[in-house]
Amino acid sequence: MFLALQLRRRGAQVTVLEAAGRAGGLAEPDVIGGYTWDRFYHVILLSDLHTRALLEELGLTDSLRWGVTRTGFYTDGKLYSLSDSLEFLRFPPLSLIDKFRLGGTIFLASRLKDWRALERQGCVEWLRKWSGRRVVEKIWLPLLKSKLGENYRIASAAFIWTIIARMYAARRSGLKREMFGYVDGGYARVLEALERKLVEEGVQIRYGARVQQVTDDGNSVRVSLDGGQEETFDALAATVPTGAIARLCPQLDAQEKTRLQEVTYQGIACASMLTRKPLGPYYVTNITDRWVPFTGVIEMTALVDRERFGGNSLVYLPCYLTQDDAYWRKSDEDIREEFLAALERMYPDFRREDVLAFNVSRARQVLAISTLGYSQKLLPPVRTSLPNVFVLNSAQIAAGTLNVNETLGVVHENLDTLVRGLAASPEGPTRSANEKHQRGAR
Repeated sequence: MFLALQLRRRGAQVTVLEAAGRAGGLAEPDVIGGYTWDRFYHVILLSDLHTRALLEELGLTDSLRWGVTRTGFYTDGKLYSLSDSLEFLRFPPLSLIDKFRLGGTIFLASRLKDWRALERQGCVEWLRKWSGRRVVEKIWLPLLKSKLGENYRIASAAFIWTIIARMYAARRSGLKREMFGYVDGGYARVLEALERKLVEEGVQIRYGARVQQVTDDGNSVRVSLDGGQEETFDALAATVPTGAIARLCPQLDAQEKTRLQEVTYQGIACASMLTRKPLGPYYVTNITDRWVPFTGVIEMTALVDRERFGGNSLVYLPCYLTQDDAYWRKSDEDIREEFLAALERMYPDFRREDVLAFNVSRARQVLAISTLGYSQKLLPPVRTSLPNVFVLNSAQIAAGTLNVNETLGVVHENLDTLVRGLAASPEGPTRSANEKHQRGAR
């Protein structure tokens, strides 16, 4: 949607083709116990300048709320606070030497500028070199698994570098507490305002328009939709995951298809739970114990006022998955049973009868993993072998983690390249389609 807005302002007539019935993708809202909030958890950092600029343009700056949060660690069956420097020094699972090595690793990573060199090293291998085995087991692996699940095994060191950079961006001076923000009302308000802006500026948005095939005849692009309908555009920018692009565009050459198909995507099954009582005081609780079925506990109401949810607490329980994980085949009821049983074991005061709502959301293709040599081997270029078909998607985040700000950054970084490509098309940048598939199934 942001790409469509920018293309329109460059003079293109733009149509957004969206497979889903409404806007949002991974930022799509959901109804949880009668309250509308994000389907997956999101926060905004002070350093998220692209996001903040968009919110200002949409007139939502006054709806942006900021708060200081705390961080917990669940390790060896116990819950610890790790929210400031003093708690870090007292953290029992790590020795003084461990803490020194951990601090040194963070300091080193915060000073590194050449992230491409880190692409040549495995993430865990690099962390063990600088932090040592125990710090990796107690700190880094839980953080990696909270974002990558078992895909942490194939991630490059560039991935953890981006995690550290974003983590430090959330900190302020003093005791280095985390400062996070959110839009009052969640991303539902952002999407509604962005949709209004697009319509006002003349962008056409078509929901329920699932693309089946894209054909480029050298002069224009023919888009085949569900139901047999076909439409023709001067050019098309595909914002869907890379594997979908390879599937939808059969004319791409074999080498190009292979490159697109070899990008490894991270998936997620995430429960959103509304409960009468908070689990604890932490926004995020990282988990080291492997018996816990989810990879973290995100208590949104440690940041958002509980009155927004009738005095109740909103909790997210994410489980990051590889594409072949058995969890994809689990029913919502099976996931509910496993997750609630784990919460009972982790939190002695937790009671199932306090749970007012329990939703399960799934998305197969969430994050393109930064594997070894990713920017050179797999990162998709904007231009394809087809003269009128272009790629602009989150797999082009070369040095960052997936979030709204990085996604907007992809547009900023690649827009000029895309516009030059459109200008070189036979008809010029007079009409274009920004095609966006639904990213995952519930």
